[in-house]
Amino acid sequence: MSKLESSPIRIKSFQFACEIVHYCDVLKNNKDFEIASQLLRSGTSIGANTREAQRGVSTKDLMEKCEELMRILVAIIKNS
Repeated sequence: MSKLESSPIRIKSFQFACEIVHYCDVLKNNKDFEIASQLLRSGTSIGANTREAQRGVSTKDLMEKCEELMRILVAIIKNS
C-alpha cells in the first residue's frame, strides 16, 4: 500500500462514501429516490476530489493540505 493509499483523508473519505451508499439504500427503500440520488453524487464525490488534490504534490504539502481540510471540516461540523 502506497503512502497516498494509506493517507487518513483517503481512508476517511472512503469510509464516509461507504456510509453514504448504505444510507442512500435506506432512502431508496423509503421511496426518497431524488434525495438519495443527489446525496449519493455529492457524498461520494469527496473521494474523487481528495485523490485529484493529492496528485502531483509533495508529501509535506499533502499533509499540510489534509490537516487544513480536516480543520475546516471540524469547524463546519462544530458550527452546524
